[in-house]
Amino acid sequence: MISTKDFRNGMAIVVDGQVHLILWFQHHKPGKGKAVMRTKLKNLTTGSIVDRTFRAGTEFEEAHLIKKKVEYLYREGENLIFMDDETYEQVTLDTSQVGEGIRFLKENTGVELLTHKGKILGVELPVTVSLKVTHTEPGLKGDRATSGTKPATLETGAIIQVPLFINIGDMVKVDTRTGEYLERA
Repeated sequence: MISTKDFRNGMAIVVDGQVHLILWFQHHKPGKGKAVMRTKLKNLTTGSIVDRTFRAGTEFEEAHLIKKKVEYLYREGENLIFMDDETYEQVTLDTSQVGEGIRFLKENTGVELLTHKGKILGVELPVTVSLKVTHTEPGLKGDRATSGTKPATLETGAIIQVPLFINIGDMVKVDTRTGEYLERA
């Protein structure tokens, strides 16, 4: 059992019988009353993100997640096919188990499969990926990184905001957690 004082970003806990990942937490002591812990939790079963507040000192069961390296192979309808890097066994996941990260998932990308007590909860993508820009408006002479942004379509179909100097065919580095442009790759 762990207490709210042991919270860390990225820790997995069991709340209401489901595994949640702590994305953010803050200890709060109001003028009156007892201290509370505000949190932002991601339900690893459904993929939803919720804000929850717990009394300081509340205890939770820590969920021990097992991470296994797998490689994304291809998409088959609503299913995504992954291959275990060690046993070469194929694992099929529904698109809902991958969540928003599917926008940046390119074939032959290495990811980590998250399991808890033998049940597959989803996948964890690398923090950054390099993707090719397939469509964007052409840049003009004098465009700088600080002058603004424009929409760009990436090879996976995701649309993100990029600086004006990015052109079709450029490789860009994207943060998979926020979907933001980081730099040219």
